[in-house]
Amino acid sequence: MAPTLLTVAPTGAETAKADAPALPCSLDELVSTAKACQAAGAAVVHVHVRDDDAQPTLDLPRVTAAVEAVREATDLVVQVSTGGAVTDSEADRLRVLDAGPDAASLTCGTVNFGTDVFLNRWELIERLFLDMREREIVPEFELFDLGHVATLHRLLDKHGAPYGGHVHCDLVMGVPGGMPGTLSALTTCVAALPAGATWSATGVGRTTLPVLLAALAGGGHLRVGMEDTLTFAPGQPVRDNAELVERAAAFARLAQRPPMTPDDARAMLGIRDRTGAR
Repeated sequence: MAPTLLTVAPTGAETAKADAPALPCSLDELVSTAKACQAAGAAVVHVHVRDDDAQPTLDLPRVTAAVEAVREATDLVVQVSTGGAVTDSEADRLRVLDAGPDAASLTCGTVNFGTDVFLNRWELIERLFLDMREREIVPEFELFDLGHVATLHRLLDKHGAPYGGHVHCDLVMGVPGGMPGTLSALTTCVAALPAGATWSATGVGRTTLPVLLAALAGGGHLRVGMEDTLTFAPGQPVRDNAELVERAAAFARLAQRPPMTPDDARAMLGIRDRTGAR
């Protein structure tokens, strides 16, 4: 059976450091977290950056420093978020690609995000896709609802394959305003994906374990991390991101689908070899 791609999303843009002291916000915390998560079985790290006050930022020098530091300290595929926070401008979201990551997220539509709106216009989606291809950055298509799958098809029909030649998606489930973290929602979206695409699933909050188990059973891959969940069990806060990766890796091994190495992930995703830039 195919091994499991484990992505860790350690920080995000929503949670305050004061509410989750283990959230990695400084560069040193991010690097330490990345190293621990690679040791636990992660192959990809999804990077959000914070400023000196632990507030989310898309400041290009900070994003570039984070990409370079994680790449120097680990073998992980370094994937930056082009979503940022819901308040970030389109220009800033496009500019993070100048940091030279291996991969980047690309959200395929607008979605209600709790009490906010995560706005992703068609023109921005196209621009991100084409800019990633020009810069040889592999996109991970973030899909929060079934309509986003339709937009992905529209994008590929118009512009062809992404850089790397392979379509990999992340189904983000359980966000208030997006698709629920249920088996029926998962199977519906998976059935609608482009032929040959691979997919990971992210269960936000209390949907973490149901989505994790369903994804493993369905042949999918996993994204976990403190961006998506802060509770390990009822009444038990997450110790750190490595704890979530360890649990996902243990379930993957029980399913006889052990975690991929970073090199395996690069081969599957079509990641460019950037080791010469280290």
